Amino acid sequence: MRSKPTVIAEAWRLVLLALTCLVLGLSLGNGQAGIIVGLLLLSGWWGYQLKQLLQWLEQPMGKPAKAGGVLGLIVDRICQLQRQSEAAQLQLASALVYLQDSLGSMRDASIIVDAQDQIAWANKSAEHLLGVHHPQDRGQRLQDLIHLPPFTAYYEAGDYSCPLRIPPSTDGEPCLQVEISRFGMGDRLIFARDSTESYRLEQMRRDFVSNVSHELRTPLTVIKGYTQTILELGSLTGGPLQQPLRQIDEQSQRMETLLIDLLWLAQIESIEGQGKTAVVDVVSLLVDLQSTLQTAWTQRDIQLEISTERTVVGDEVQLHSAFSNLIINALKYSVSGPILLRWYELNGIPVFAVSDSGVGVAPHHISRLTERFYRVDKSRSQRIGGTGLGLAIVKHIAVSHQAELAIDSQLDVGSTFSLAFRQSKQ
Repeated sequence: MRSKPTVIAEAWRLVLLALTCLVLGLSLGNGQAGIIVGLLLLSGWWGYQLKQLLQWLEQPMGKPAKAGGVLGLIVDRICQLQRQSEAAQLQLASALVYLQDSLGSMRDASIIVDAQDQIAWANKSAEHLLGVHHPQDRGQRLQDLIHLPPFTAYYEAGDYSCPLRIPPSTDGEPCLQVEISRFGMGDRLIFARDSTESYRLEQMRRDFVSNVSHELRTPLTVIKGYTQTILELGSLTGGPLQQPLRQIDEQSQRMETLLIDLLWLAQIESIEGQGKTAVVDVVSLLVDLQSTLQTAWTQRDIQLEISTERTVVGDEVQLHSAFSNLIINALKYSVSGPILLRWYELNGIPVFAVSDSGVGVAPHHISRLTERFYRVDKSRSQRIGGTGLGLAIVKHIAVSHQAELAIDSQLDVGSTFSLAFRQSKQ
């Protein structure tokens, strides 16, 4: 390897050549001619070396060109970069083999797709889960081989922040959970796993909740009926029994509300993956909601601000439930001040927001508010009659409508709950 002294030595050679040519020129009576001859010789030598270098660059795997001076330093540097590139390529190839061996041993399907959506590699599990065979299908477009509309829509949308679940369309088909990540220059790594067992367990849980809720409604109706009948016959039961009977009636009513919410939540979950096609007039829905709730809460001020006429593709009954849950929560958890309902556009996306000036929510509670039966203040929730399912219902309705639920709250200042709808109509 040549170094900086080579450059200095080359400079001294040029100086010696110039002096030699000058002395020879002066001895012949023309110093200028000597310098010109020296330059011509030097140019010829450098031209020869450049020719050798260009020939070697056209076939870099051959023997390095012989060159001296600065050109030799350039050749050495090119050889060094060539060796580094070869080492990097070997390391990359080794890492790729290791990655493919690792992915090949997985039970989950793994597929590598290039920037042109062509299959570059797939493991054995991809054969029975997605019908992709390697190396036979190498170079084929992924969308031409996987004929699952939910997967195609998910893949082409490009938003892989959340995994995709594809429920079985018929008995015997697996339930697939798909995750996609980007890497390299537009390449994508696709994972698909068989989540049939967890899907069945979830279905069993939903069925259990739904069946138990249905079964409990009959005896609860009987208890409520007898309790209210006895309360109406207050003269026969006497004073001491009035208070216990009222408590039975209140708790029966609370249990009935809880069962209704559970049944409604189970119904929403059962159709969560189904597409929505109906167009909902949100403005009309909010006007009706404001009028109805203002009649029920006469002592409160429910304001409505509408700055867009945008409609939403979805289910009107579900949206009515989500909006009313958010508004009623604001009414329950704020003792005074107006409740502001807004329907507006933010960056081209329609948003429904409910703002109050209530007690607010501490930051560490916000991420758990949509969990079932989660309560920030259990005593307060029981006092106002909350079931702990309202925001869970709102969350599931938001997911089924491709909407995003956002919560902004400050203690002793108030809260704003908003739903941003990406699937809307102009």
